[in-house]
Amino acid sequence: MGYRIRIILDVKKDVIRDLIVDKTINLEELHFTIAKAFGFKGQEMASFYQTNTNWEQGEEIPLFDMSENGNSIAMDSFLVSDLLKNVGDKLIYVYDFMAMWTFFVELSEIIETSEEGLPKIALSFGNVPDEAPEKEFKSEKISDDLDAFDDGNDLENIDDFDFENY
Repeated sequence: MGYRIRIILDVKKDVIRDLIVDKTINLEELHFTIAKAFGFKGQEMASFYQTNTNWEQGEEIPLFDMSENGNSIAMDSFLVSDLLKNVGDKLIYVYDFMAMWTFFVELSEIIETSEEGLPKIALSFGNVPDEAPEKEFKSEKISDDLDAFDDGNDLENIDDFDFENY
């Protein structure tokens, strides 16, 4: 049994690949398959992120176990079928943390018949730009009537603060 997985690169012009993979491959194998399908060598650090239907980023699944004791999760400990169970299930994939190539991964079809020569590219649309788009991280606007730096102290100078009382 296989999966048809749609991968969309988060750039201005559409760049899409549909991959057909065996559902029993692990996320590390999927990482290399995605990287290769988009023209990358797969040598950079990467992570998958669990997500909900609104693409809100959840728990990270890194390429390697980064914990000191070796008891953390990594891509090789998850099968694709562990996370993508139903059509419409989603993951976010980030490749190369210096460039922050971001991909939206969605299970688009469960293929009941066995396929030969997997993984394979079933659809290739658009070209990967030379550089990843710059990511903009925004926070919610702080209310205008609230000064974020007002801690209630009216000290003019740090020298006025009495450190002996603490």
